[in-house]
Amino acid sequence: MKFDEKHLAQLAAVVEAGGVTEGANLLGMTQSAVSRTLSSMEKRLGERLFLPGRRPLIPTLIGRQLAAHGKVILDASRKASETALSFQAGSSGTVRIGGVPFFMDAFISRMIGGFQRIEPDIRVDQSYGNLPELHAGLRAGQLDLAICPTGLVPAGSDLGFTEILPGRNVVAASTRHPLLKKKRLTSADVLNYPWIAPLPGSPLLADLHSILLSIGMREVEVRYSGGSLLSVMNYLQETNALTVLPHSVVFAYRTLGQIQTIPIKIPQPDRSLGIMHLEGAPRLPASEKLRRYILTGFEELKTLILRHENAVVWGG
Repeated sequence: MKFDEKHLAQLAAVVEAGGVTEGANLLGMTQSAVSRTLSSMEKRLGERLFLPGRRPLIPTLIGRQLAAHGKVILDASRKASETALSFQAGSSGTVRIGGVPFFMDAFISRMIGGFQRIEPDIRVDQSYGNLPELHAGLRAGQLDLAICPTGLVPAGSDLGFTEILPGRNVVAASTRHPLLKKKRLTSADVLNYPWIAPLPGSPLLADLHSILLSIGMREVEVRYSGGSLLSVMNYLQETNALTVLPHSVVFAYRTLGQIQTIPIKIPQPDRSLGIMHLEGAPRLPASEKLRRYILTGFEELKTLILRHENAVVWGG
């Protein structure tokens, strides 16, 4: 004998609530509709589902057993409704976010942690990539958001971009570097030291060559390359090497006392760092909530970062 799952759920609601009217209210149905369901089930069974004359209603043995099956269906339906409502409110789901490695490590991973303190049911899948990989990931539907540096996005582009910070690079070194002890620095002073090259494909690599060409170095003496942000910082601690980093990254680690800006003026890139998304793609509530959280966080940080930059006495 086959029973309709909806009928079993209605029976479970009546047993749970102790009455037909109360059970109908739980389900958002009319009392008459639930009464018809119970009568139909009793006719098919040839058995009563509830003991007569009892209030609240007490199920018979078969009524209790069938209601137990219905409760599984009822609970699953409730959980499905809660999941749908939570998803629509942006309080659940998965956000796939990729970004340039140094900036993801310096800022975004920490922000994701703060975000998940207030949105613990949202999962975040983070990955790394440079601009070509991030563009491809957005267009292939493999990423919801990308944190990347870019210049002007041309009109009509399928990618939308919201600026987080203007582009600003600095030459960075260990806080014990000899150049930090010099009273008067010139750009030529950095020619006497080896360099750490950023990750292949990183826009920082092109920036490094541009910086060194501007001060007369034709070939870069690279001693170390391809490391993560942590490995670059560790390497700086043991050597007199120099590297180029976004100023925001130096700001992020300022309290650790490990790296410091070498105060010389260098050519600056014509680009900004921001959040990119695919125009026209469905804007998932959870990813939109994370996007707004990151933008709000950087609105608060912009002033502090600028103040930190202005505190440096720049040389020639």
